[in-house]
Amino acid sequence: MKFNVLYVSSVSACFELENSAPYYAETSYDVTVNGSPALLGVRTNVFSVFDLQPGTQYTIGVGEETVVITTRKETACLNVRDFGAKGDGISDDTCAIQNAIHVCPPGGRVRVPAGTYYIRPLVLKSHLTLELCEGAHLLGDTCEDHYPLFPGEIHDDLTGQAVQVSTWEGNPFPCRQSFISAYNAEDIAVVGRGIIDGNAQNSTWWENVKKRTIGRPRLVFLNHCREVRFHGILGCNSASWNFHPFFCEGVGFYDIAVEAPKDSPNTDGTDPESCDDVRYIGVRFSVGDDAIALKSGKMYMGMKYQTPATRHVIRNCLMEYAHGAVVLGSEMSGGVKDLTVSQCLFSHTDRGLRIKTRRGRGKYAVIDGVEFSNIRMENVMTPLVVNMYYYCDPDGKTEYVWSKEALPVDDGTPYLGSFTFRDMECLDCEWAAGYFYGLTEQPVGSITIENVHFTFKEDASAGYPAMMSFIDQECKRGLYFNSVRNVTLKNVTMSGQIGDAVTALNVEKVVEE
Repeated sequence: MKFNVLYVSSVSACFELENSAPYYAETSYDVTVNGSPALLGVRTNVFSVFDLQPGTQYTIGVGEETVVITTRKETACLNVRDFGAKGDGISDDTCAIQNAIHVCPPGGRVRVPAGTYYIRPLVLKSHLTLELCEGAHLLGDTCEDHYPLFPGEIHDDLTGQAVQVSTWEGNPFPCRQSFISAYNAEDIAVVGRGIIDGNAQNSTWWENVKKRTIGRPRLVFLNHCREVRFHGILGCNSASWNFHPFFCEGVGFYDIAVEAPKDSPNTDGTDPESCDDVRYIGVRFSVGDDAIALKSGKMYMGMKYQTPATRHVIRNCLMEYAHGAVVLGSEMSGGVKDLTVSQCLFSHTDRGLRIKTRRGRGKYAVIDGVEFSNIRMENVMTPLVVNMYYYCDPDGKTEYVWSKEALPVDDGTPYLGSFTFRDMECLDCEWAAGYFYGLTEQPVGSITIENVHFTFKEDASAGYPAMMSFIDQECKRGLYFNSVRNVTLKNVTMSGQIGDAVTALNVEKVVEE
């Protein structure tokens, strides 16, 4: 089996098989390190090795194929136990771990050995590797007052410029400090087989969420950072979003897992916001909200900074038990471009590939030229959704948002261009195969569906395929298009639907091949 190097740190490395199978390899395989067995019976396309030595050459083998890597050199390795961390799950180990981070020289590693470390928020710094060894468990403090209050936006007294400190759903907003965070930092790695656990299930973070006037912490918040990598770890039980890169560049998530209970509020797996060059490869999600939601701010942030989400790659990922598997929006006032999603498996999510926007997102809220390919979906309620009437937000159910009248195209009008869905198998759908609804005054540009097969669950439930006002529940509906300029269907097959396979309203042109 041929394979490629994805990422190499000072103590770990990640690899990806060359194939077209979504997430799982077609056959299991073994991995050797320097000729000795290291991993047996691996099933996923992405695999990792850990506990390597810095600045050392290794030969990694899969079958007859081998790859030679050299781990990064280090300047130091500091053990948090030497700073007083106890790892007993009871003592407050915050200062010990934070002091180890402070003392570690550039290019060094802070090592967290096995144990449960009960901590308050930590802040990472540039040129640092944080290694969470197997059995290392960072466990969040359950007292809300132990998470400092950060303002949403302040002003730099020297330059007079606005400084974004914390944010919630696309706007500057006062928030509690995140469990792990970094600000204006670069060259950070968080690696290993340990756990970052927000411990929200044992706290009050998930209570009265709609009445809160202060934003809940993220599990990991990266504010204006660059070249940050997460490899191997498990992130779980966040107070709100799990991983939130904000105006970052060059962020990689390799062979990690993100978990939260299915009923936990706003526990998105990851929400990269106005970021450039973000990669999710070999990531497993099982969360209480969207798995991956690409964002670029609401109206104020989008108009002020005009910074789209660009160059995002999502590949060989598994999304389970999420509202949406891969989602664009709804806070996307800066736009989304250069996105590729491929070789992913979606299982038991409400929606699969989901684009959501609404009036008021703004003229820079442009999503165009996006392709999704080689996706397998199992038990996804509605695999494909494009919705320009998304009703969330305090004003989301106003007439301005839900009206089907052709309102003026102005600075508040978003634009959705061309979308291609190719080479997919969507099995056991329930509500609809696809639901596409553009604005009356700004229809979706084009939808192309090619080499896609849909089947419906025999005992399918009824539900709302899109979160918009005044639509009916659906059960086993085929492909529904409304206010889309051009629809192209090539080799699309469907079985088990009720009624027509394709419904097209207010569509200029439909081509079926």
